[in-house]
Amino acid sequence: MKIIAFYSLKGGVGKTAAAVNIAYLASQAGIPTLLWDLDPQGAASWYLSGTDEIKGRKLAALMDGKTPIGKFIRASAYPDLDFIPAHNSFRNLDVRLDKDDSANTLKNWLAPLSEETSLVVLDCPPSMSRLSEQVLKTADGVFVPVVPTWLALNSWQQLQAFARDKKLKPGRLHPFFSIVDRRKNLHREMVIHRKQRLESGLNALIPNASVVEKMGESGQPVELMDRSSAAADAYRRLWKEIRKLI
Repeated sequence: MKIIAFYSLKGGVGKTAAAVNIAYLASQAGIPTLLWDLDPQGAASWYLSGTDEIKGRKLAALMDGKTPIGKFIRASAYPDLDFIPAHNSFRNLDVRLDKDDSANTLKNWLAPLSEETSLVVLDCPPSMSRLSEQVLKTADGVFVPVVPTWLALNSWQQLQAFARDKKLKPGRLHPFFSIVDRRKNLHREMVIHRKQRLESGLNALIPNASVVEKMGESGQPVELMDRSSAAADAYRRLWKEIRKLI
């Protein structure tokens, strides 16, 4: 079982859209996939539940060993794609991780799923926290959307420094440009010089596109809304790169 995460210190960078679209593409490739919505805002859960409101469960029962992780999983509308919905209590997850013993880790929680799940996709909240450490320790690859601006690049550098400080193998971090608007001079300049601006970055460029924004309205991945769109092509390219890395 492989575990990947979509993570950023900043919100509003296309993290959840990427997580959902990559999870969908993986499932369509015949890979049994689980998306865990760790962000209390629950955007990934919203995308995958469509018009049906699916409420998550408190993690306390999982952390106390009273309820197996399988009880938290819900089926999506797509074959080979399940998800664990977010819950408001997830905002207290860092507090619990600080207090509880080492048995309470993402790796230990996910271990029982290895026989039926081939890929776990973690959609992480935008924070630098104990949960962040867990993600960086557990994931085989952490994929970091970066908007082509100086502030976003600074956040990416902060994340790299955080990983080095915690001895969490920064090499697992894989940035990619997201919400790219080629009408903006700065975006164009950074994309042209992306090998210098975003060293070790992936080649896929996720555009600033209305079809991505409409995911919340339709409750569908971009591939289903408009397969011929530039955004759908970009997510396919991103998935191709991710698959090679893991």
